[in-house]
Amino acid sequence: MTFFILLLSVISSKGQTDFRVMSYNVENLFDTEDNPLTADEEFLPSGNRHWTGGRFYHKLQQVAKVITAAGEWSTPALVGLCEVENDSVLVRLLRQTPLRQQHYRYCMTHGEDTRGINVALLYQRDKFRYLGHAEQPVRFTRKQHKHTRNILHVWGEVLTGDRLDVFVCHFPSRYGGEKESEPDRFDAARTLRSLCDSVYALRPAPHILIMGDFNDTPDDISIRQILDAHPFPIRWASVPDSMRIESQTDRHPFLRLCNLFAERKTHPSGSHKYQGEWSQLDQIIISSALADTTAAMHLVPGSARIFSPPFLLTKDKTWRGERPFRSYYGFKYEGGYSDHLPIIADFLLSK
Repeated sequence: MTFFILLLSVISSKGQTDFRVMSYNVENLFDTEDNPLTADEEFLPSGNRHWTGGRFYHKLQQVAKVITAAGEWSTPALVGLCEVENDSVLVRLLRQTPLRQQHYRYCMTHGEDTRGINVALLYQRDKFRYLGHAEQPVRFTRKQHKHTRNILHVWGEVLTGDRLDVFVCHFPSRYGGEKESEPDRFDAARTLRSLCDSVYALRPAPHILIMGDFNDTPDDISIRQILDAHPFPIRWASVPDSMRIESQTDRHPFLRLCNLFAERKTHPSGSHKYQGEWSQLDQIIISSALADTTAAMHLVPGSARIFSPPFLLTKDKTWRGERPFRSYYGFKYEGGYSDHLPIIADFLLSK
């Protein structure tokens, strides 16, 4: 209690404080230990990528560098991570890199992904008071589907006393073909939508923050229609009735979700590049309550952006232009960062 009163006094003295969130697919953050229950052989010292302890340690330092740089003056309050293998990886990230000075805590999923990768949330205890978390498997509707990452739901309080529900997602991949794999992402979107509706059933104006790698763009059916996340600022009167997909839960008034990365014209024009084409697979989505600039906690308009400093990019010799600077390009070790660029958004907390 004393801890939280002290934090509230910080707000009172300054009137408002910044609250930055970040989402980052770190691409294959594996340790060097063999898990006999998953297909992680590729990332072992004896594997075809020769994933040694030195390369693993370097990867940890690279991820920490990105998180620190994305915070600018202060590291982000919340960091959603995709493609982390296990607790051991996160413990080392937070204890054996400069992030140990930031006093992050974490929670993560322990799902049934074939390769053993999961999603996680890092949070700073002085900005987010953790109350609990749960993970939800995707409810698939067809027998032949991919084992995929669970959806991570974390809830806590921010400095204003508002409850914040955070969902970190990594939807099923496009491996095997975009259209062939699309039904699995539809199911992931339905599962996430149901979770949002459950929060809404408890509180009529919830503060919901969704982030992660959706393996679909903001205009794809899974995001725009099934999850029902629309461009920000949302122009609800212009949304056709045919696109207002009601869930099985009775939500009245309508629970609106705003996609901060829809219809954005930025450079680069996406967070991921495949065969020469950029696409916005990584997104941050918020409930309409967080878009209300008169609320105690609200989005800073225009703050959502791809974090793309020069050190995260390298020359694309195959497709021209630039591409993300990766740990591996094919099977060639580059010693970079990831095949995705991180995304960030800022919120203000007012007294």
